[in-house]
Amino acid sequence: MVTSILEFVGRVIISVISHSGYLGIVLLMGIESACIPLPSEVIMPFSGYLVSVGRFRLTWVALAGAFGCNAGSLVAYYVGSLGGRPLVEKYGRYLLVTHHDLEMADRFFARYGDWAVFIARLLPVIRTFIAFPAGVSRMNFLRFNIYTFLGSLPWCWALAYAGLKLGERWTSLRTYFHRFDTLLGVVIIVGAVWFIHNRWKNRLRSA
Repeated sequence: MVTSILEFVGRVIISVISHSGYLGIVLLMGIESACIPLPSEVIMPFSGYLVSVGRFRLTWVALAGAFGCNAGSLVAYYVGSLGGRPLVEKYGRYLLVTHHDLEMADRFFARYGDWAVFIARLLPVIRTFIAFPAGVSRMNFLRFNIYTFLGSLPWCWALAYAGLKLGERWTSLRTYFHRFDTLLGVVIIVGAVWFIHNRWKNRLRSA
């Protein structure tokens, strides 16, 4: 079932880029960065493959991908800032998120937000969702945009370059990224379980 869905998504991505060119790359990477996990490991390597056959230029492919990331991140940032923060402030306690946690997140993004956004943009899975918590913490808007673009550009360029070098074998990248995504997913789940267990234990202790 999951494999069939991924194959369908892959075909849609290929079709959009084939028919829409650079604009299709901007659109798809924008969707990927708006917390909708379209696989950039399909979008950018396929675009790189089209560079290898002479349809695209590598520089423009990388820039289109980075601009798309920036555009999609703005959506996620504003959703977090305008909608997510009031919800967290009002209902966060039901998710074991306290006002103290929110204040800590604010201080973290105020102090380390530049590097957090930049590094997150270089990591699979995490890169898709970093804009939302940055918005919830209301990270400086200009710096958020600068470091989102700076982090997205090497990611997009590297994937496109890999697609260029692999040519018709560009799909082989998906296997490696799938393994990494699985490992990262396990780490995230373990971290979430630890967080919930720790908070629940502290709540019982306080009661």
